[in-house]
Amino acid sequence: MKKIYVVRHCEAEGQPSTSQLTEKGVQQAELLADFFSTIQVERIISSPFLRAIQSVEPISGMKKLNIEIDRRLSERILSTKDLPDWLEKLKATFNDLKLKFEGGESSQEAMNRIVCVVDEVLQSEVENTLLVTHGNLMSLLLRHYDSHFGFNGWRNLSNPDVFLLRFSNNEVKIERLWREVREKTAWKKNN
Repeated sequence: MKKIYVVRHCEAEGQPSTSQLTEKGVQQAELLADFFSTIQVERIISSPFLRAIQSVEPISGMKKLNIEIDRRLSERILSTKDLPDWLEKLKATFNDLKLKFEGGESSQEAMNRIVCVVDEVLQSEVENTLLVTHGNLMSLLLRHYDSHFGFNGWRNLSNPDVFLLRFSNNEVKIERLWREVREKTAWKKNN
């Protein structure tokens, strides 16, 4: 059985590729490292965006693993033009995977590139891989394996977020792991 942990980056200062983690995001990255401390990870592949790399640096240091950069894990570009109604446009791209706006890529194009990364990981000898990416691209990957995951699934993602994809006998099982961690952490702080 192959396991791929798909991680959405921690809270960041903005959307540009050079945006760093906020102070809260740095703390979240430490929580991620704590979360992964008992989970076997043999390979880390990250989006080249700084916020993604910073999100897994503590895990990389703890596990003594290099962070491999793969441009195909970069966030999806909806459009190169300013879209005041971008949220409605994004929602439309979940309903029509081929819909494309000026300078951007369709949901299908973005989905294809992250699925290519996953397919390559599945062909490798490594059993446990961590991919760190962005919310829209993560949701499209989840949509590829579960057609019910859509716009509302994207809206309900957190920063960070962690899903586990288990591949066995041509079947994929998806499990959201981070919600439990968030709830347990919030409970500990409140009690």
